[in-house]
Amino acid sequence: MLRFFASRLLQSLLALLIIITATFFMLRFVPGGPFTAEKAVTPEILRNLEAHYGLDQPLWKQYLDYLGSLARGDFGPSFKYPNRTVNEILGDKLPVSIELGFLSLVVALLMGLPLGILAAIRRNTWIDYVSSSFGMMGISIPTFVVGPLLVLAFAIHAGWFNASGWYSPMDRVLPCLVLGIAYAAPIARLTRGGMLEILNQDFIRTARAKGASELRVVFKHSLRGGLLPVVSFLGPAIAGILTGSFVIETIFQIPGLGREFVNSAFNRDYTLVLGTVILYAGLIMGLNLAADLTQAWMNPKVRLEG
Repeated sequence: MLRFFASRLLQSLLALLIIITATFFMLRFVPGGPFTAEKAVTPEILRNLEAHYGLDQPLWKQYLDYLGSLARGDFGPSFKYPNRTVNEILGDKLPVSIELGFLSLVVALLMGLPLGILAAIRRNTWIDYVSSSFGMMGISIPTFVVGPLLVLAFAIHAGWFNASGWYSPMDRVLPCLVLGIAYAAPIARLTRGGMLEILNQDFIRTARAKGASELRVVFKHSLRGGLLPVVSFLGPAIAGILTGSFVIETIFQIPGLGREFVNSAFNRDYTLVLGTVILYAGLIMGLNLAADLTQAWMNPKVRLEG
């Protein structure tokens, strides 16, 4: 297991370095800069700004300086917010996205897992058809359609919730529900497929022949193997949820990391874009690594193949 972990960790670190390098140079090659979006400044002021932030240095030196700062845990100053660092901005925005993501993940698991399990147990019944239809619609209909529809129905017409904001517990309901449904749909489909594959195995038929109850067959013999596809999906899914949905945060005016990432891209805020990309990539790789280790624990064959 230790060798398996070391191999996956080394691959993740190498991939992260490639992402940092590609993002750094792509940002520099994009037309415009962090000081061109505002009102026109004189060449003297522009030169002073570039000297202050080190943008007048050769590109290779800027890259090495950034890696050096990154090694110390410093993402650098923000170009858009002169009095704030990227670390401070990420520290302010990330908790909001984590709260949104955690609540949405709870909604997704509470909806997706039971629907998938019931669909597998009651295959080709109305329960299976309802679950499959929910999965198909949840995957096919994007959140920028579901979100406004729920706002129109429950915020504007019914008046049960606010249409935007992140102030009271009731403000969490609609955005978490929309984001949760988006992930509950694939979880339900993956759970159904994984459970069906396990339920058709010989050892399940043997357990039933020995008189094991259906609950024991499902929860003791089938669930661990049937959830393997869900475990592999949850790695990138949790990372995507936790770093915030750009669409959801924009629709509901949530001050999270997703909105900040979009704004930083428009503002050509090099360091803030890099900081959010590194954070997002690090979360994906870390959670993928955790998913790989969980799969290796649940299924030793994965360990041998890795």
